[in-house]
Amino acid sequence: MALKVGTLAPDFTLPATNDKKISLSKDLAGKPCILYFYPKDFTPGCTKEACEFRDQFAAFRNLEVDVFGISRDSVESHKKFKETHKLPFELLSDVSGSVCKAYEALIPIIGIPKRISYLLDKDHKIVAVYQDFFGAEEHIKAMLAKLKNL
Repeated sequence: MALKVGTLAPDFTLPATNDKKISLSKDLAGKPCILYFYPKDFTPGCTKEACEFRDQFAAFRNLEVDVFGISRDSVESHKKFKETHKLPFELLSDVSGSVCKAYEALIPIIGIPKRISYLLDKDHKIVAVYQDFFGAEEHIKAMLAKLKNL
C-alpha cells in the first residue's frame, strides 16, 4: 500500500549520482518533485522506465518539477546506469532501504523496492501516487497527466 495523497512526504537525505547528498527538506525546499522508486538498475523494466522519464524530461522541466529515481543500488551502480542511458536527472542510493520503507515502497521479506511514483507539491505534500510493478511507462504518463491538471 502506498502513502496517501494529501499526507506530508517523509523527509530524507540520500547520496546522489552528482556526488552530493540530496535532502528533501533542505535541497528541495519549496520545490515540487517526482520521486520514483524502482527495483534495480539495468533490468529491462527499470531501464524502460528511466528512459521514458529521460525522454519526457523536458516536459517536467517546463513545469519546473525535478525528477529523482530511488533504488537500493549503490551510487556507483547508479552512475553507470545514468551514464549508459544518458539520464538528465539524479538517481539516489538508498542502500539500507530505510527511505523505500518510509515511502511504503519496499516489498516485505525480499526487500526489493516496488515500482511506485510520488508527485510532491512545493510543500512536499503528496498530490499523486502511481503504483504498478509491471507498467513502467505508465508511471510517466500518470505523473504528466496529473501535473497538467493541477
